[in-house]
Amino acid sequence: MRLIFLGAPGTGKGTQAALISEKLGIPQISTGDILRRAVKDGSELGKKAKAIMESGALVPDDIIIALIKERLSQRDCDRGYILDGFPRTIPQAKSLDQLLKNNGQIDAVIYFDVDEDVLVERITSRRVCVQCGQTYNLQTDPPPANNICRICGGEIIHRDDDKEDTVRTRLQVYKKSTAPLYDYYKTKNKLHIVNAAQAVGIVTAEIDRVFETSAK
Repeated sequence: MRLIFLGAPGTGKGTQAALISEKLGIPQISTGDILRRAVKDGSELGKKAKAIMESGALVPDDIIIALIKERLSQRDCDRGYILDGFPRTIPQAKSLDQLLKNNGQIDAVIYFDVDEDVLVERITSRRVCVQCGQTYNLQTDPPPANNICRICGGEIIHRDDDKEDTVRTRLQVYKKSTAPLYDYYKTKNKLHIVNAAQAVGIVTAEIDRVFETSAK
């Protein structure tokens, strides 16, 4: 299965991608992970990306596409993969189509549908350990009362990125740049919508049903 997971921040894409990746034995691929790995490895593309990121600019589509192409050529992608957070724009989607033209197209695009107010509540409830990165949530997995991480003993904080004004801004940016992909993949009959406001296990079951439909 070659899959794309689409959805705004906080919809649970990453959680489901990790679960499905393990279940199907295919890699979960995110541009963030690819960029960090390329920079760490010191590849030519990594060096270019590092210089751009250090300047504070966005990494351009041509470098992102080249990194994706390099990643998809690796052996662990032969049986399929999950693209988590890519593509982010219509130009990236069209470049991906061209890249896969002779190498197997995307089987399904899973769109994680959650009401904006629910997303804001989810994200603003998130708390993170500054030392090990362990994530907690005031609603579903509250941190210890003393705000000390139970994993490493680090301090647990409420990140600026997870505060309401910033979250709503992030969601507006998403709507402007990424939401048009909904219509793009719908016209290609690739789009499948799941109600991601439900419990994790129920969302996973919905995604499983998409696989059964796509396999027919």
